[in-house]
Amino acid sequence: MNGNATFYVETGRECELFTETWRARLPLMLKGPTGCGKTRFVEHMAAKLGRPLVTVACNEDTTATDLLGRHLLVGGETVWSDGPVTRAVREGAILYLDEVAEARADAIVVIHPLTDYRRELFLDRTGETIVAPPEFMLVVSYNPGYQRSLRELKASTRQRFVGHGFGYPSEEIEIRIVSGETGIETATAAKLVAIARKIRHLTELSLIESVSTRLLVDAAKLIRQGLPPRFATTAAVAEPLTDDPDALKAIRQIIDLTL
Repeated sequence: MNGNATFYVETGRECELFTETWRARLPLMLKGPTGCGKTRFVEHMAAKLGRPLVTVACNEDTTATDLLGRHLLVGGETVWSDGPVTRAVREGAILYLDEVAEARADAIVVIHPLTDYRRELFLDRTGETIVAPPEFMLVVSYNPGYQRSLRELKASTRQRFVGHGFGYPSEEIEIRIVSGETGIETATAAKLVAIARKIRHLTELSLIESVSTRLLVDAAKLIRQGLPPRFATTAAVAEPLTDDPDALKAIRQIIDLTL
């Protein structure tokens, strides 16, 4: 692991896949639920490969103009200002479009030329075509079946990418992540992971999304700060998951019985 790389525990062969996809100049699509480590993985790999990282958190208001850039009035003159996608292509950075399925259709279409043999970006406002340097890589992520808006990537878009699916880590790896990320005792990390695994199996709670590793890390950080474990875990895990009184009661019971 590169000394400058972000803390990350590999769960499979995703690091090898990312490296070889980058070397082959192919785009990569990461799929999985919120908080399972997709963003941290991209940060880790950008540092490991020594490339700058440009991240865009997409949402339903993200337009092609937001990604490419726009003309701005500066000192009485109209000046072109690169958007994050344009800047990443010029710099040969790793471009990470998080929750790409949430972006508007016109925003997704403009990245298509970056995903095939052309590897180029056309700026219709300026008439410029930018060819991506070899070091450039496009990475997108989305949560199939998890988005509140229930948006999905079109098949014509998905098939432009190499894909890798993320899920919740194994018990052993998740304990290592929670402990390594926060410095909390392994025994406490194991209890937090046990809570998560129990909640994930309670399908009758009808949670939109289940307990992510991110929530466990948050709970561990609060415990490390000195908060009582049950109180910290309720605040970091139970409350963000649901507002339903019955579901909250069930989750709190699991927390109380485990900690």
